[in-house]
Amino acid sequence: MRPVDLAREHGLSTQAVRNYEQAGILPAAGRTVHGHRAYTALHAHALRAFLALVPGHGHQAATAIMHAVGRGATEEALRLVDEGHRLLLDDRRTLQAVEAALGDLAPVPQERGDTFIGPLARRLGVRPATLRKWEQAGLVRPRRDPRTGYRVYSAADVRDARLAHQLRRGGHLLEQIAPLIGQVRAAGGVAPLESALRDWRARLSARGRAMLRGAAALDAYLSAREQASGGPPPP
Repeated sequence: MRPVDLAREHGLSTQAVRNYEQAGILPAAGRTVHGHRAYTALHAHALRAFLALVPGHGHQAATAIMHAVGRGATEEALRLVDEGHRLLLDDRRTLQAVEAALGDLAPVPQERGDTFIGPLARRLGVRPATLRKWEQAGLVRPRRDPRTGYRVYSAADVRDARLAHQLRRGGHLLEQIAPLIGQVRAAGGVAPLESALRDWRARLSARGRAMLRGAAALDAYLSAREQASGGPPPP
């Protein structure tokens, strides 16, 4: 099998195939009597496995998995696959925590104008010291009046304070609230964040499906290696 035969299946250049071989992702190719590379069905399985692993695990992790397989360390390769699934599970749990926190939120009214720490504290039913603590934790970011040095809370600051107040009453810790407030700020409010969370959930689902495809292709490659060597490799 020529480099172009491997490349054509995946829409790659022949140089890309040679680069993968040089990087240790593919087994070393044999040579013809004229010195040209000669690939086999085993190389085709290896290339399919690598390209299937990349979307779910990323290029670096997929390369590490293929290196482990190439040196016969099957258990190490499987451990790296498991690590990828662990990272995906961690991301799913983070998403679930954020979605649960958003589910605890009541609608926040549109705020207008600026306010100071005293009036805002009275509106929320908290002490000014609580707002200062929230500021230290990054939950609110009031600016300072250049003449008086007083804290001035914008409409967005008041929104963030209301969200922090609701989440605190829901039992969430400050360190759990800070990332959520940051996401609300970045999204420009809660409603856009809900759309972002739907996109996040879709990306995690796509990543999970990609991991399944990668696992199937990797299993096919491992089976091909076993058949080529006459038995399973040592762990």
